[in-house]
Amino acid sequence: MTEDNQSFTTEFILIGFTDHPDMKTLLFVVFFAIYLVTMVGNLGLVALIYMERRLHTPMYIFLGNLALMDSCCSCAMLENFFSKDRRISLYECMAQFYFLCLAETADCFLLAAMAYDRYVAICSPLQYHTVMSKKLCIQMTTGAYIAGNLHPIVHVGLLFRLTFCGSHQINHFFCDVLPIYRLSCVDPYINKLMIIILAGSVLILTITIVLISYFYILFTIFTMKSKEGRGKALSTCVSHFLSVSIFYGSLLFMYTRPNSLNEGDKDIPVAIFYTLVIPLLNPFIYSLRNKEVINVMKRIIKKRQFFNFSSRASVTVV
Repeated sequence: MTEDNQSFTTEFILIGFTDHPDMKTLLFVVFFAIYLVTMVGNLGLVALIYMERRLHTPMYIFLGNLALMDSCCSCAMLENFFSKDRRISLYECMAQFYFLCLAETADCFLLAAMAYDRYVAICSPLQYHTVMSKKLCIQMTTGAYIAGNLHPIVHVGLLFRLTFCGSHQINHFFCDVLPIYRLSCVDPYINKLMIIILAGSVLILTITIVLISYFYILFTIFTMKSKEGRGKALSTCVSHFLSVSIFYGSLLFMYTRPNSLNEGDKDIPVAIFYTLVIPLLNPFIYSLRNKEVINVMKRIIKKRQFFNFSSRASVTVV
């Protein structure tokens, strides 16, 4: 087929979910409920960290930014449901991928920063406030956002070298690069190579930081003489390690498995996991296992109950 006879695509149709009206309604209700819980949990955690001065420490600053990025991940999910024909233009598709990739990349670096923070807190507790200074905390957070912006810019820029002809149906519920590459009538070899190089570099760098940090953390914990000290040190790391394992496990399976470009049937379950399930679980993982967060929440609830009681009492007197 010559180039003149090709019909080039400037918009796509997302077909990641069923077209059956009843199932579509059910899926919308389920995912909308998950979305609401996710947004309330993550933005509530951000607000709690912002309002409570006791939580203005490096660990909670990283956690607040992680919750903010998780909220951005979840925002990509419902657009497919709101549109009747589920059409999305090429530029809207690029924008959606850009923000999702930004959130995922920033998450990687924030999780690595949290691992380093735990390493300093457990292995060098006396030097913690000196090492994890406010300046370093700001630098690490800023670096996570800079890397988060630079990574998708490269991939979005390389998408302009591709042309899309023939089928314009994306077998996904949001615009990710792997399903888009499958629709290209130009060989996406360079795009795939940059995915391997850049995404691989981000994953290798951040996973290495996490693994080295936890190697020293576990070595320090198991050399402690006090069982109570070991238990307390382990409890401060369990939540983070669980979140790291789930997040990196799903990303590695999504982008580094063999023949990932051709196995479109596996994209949706994994994407649902790292864009919906993980952002949903993270606030509960960090909040329910964190006594300090729970105590702050209890204190806020008590204050509100006291305020409401005082208001009702004043109204009664009047």
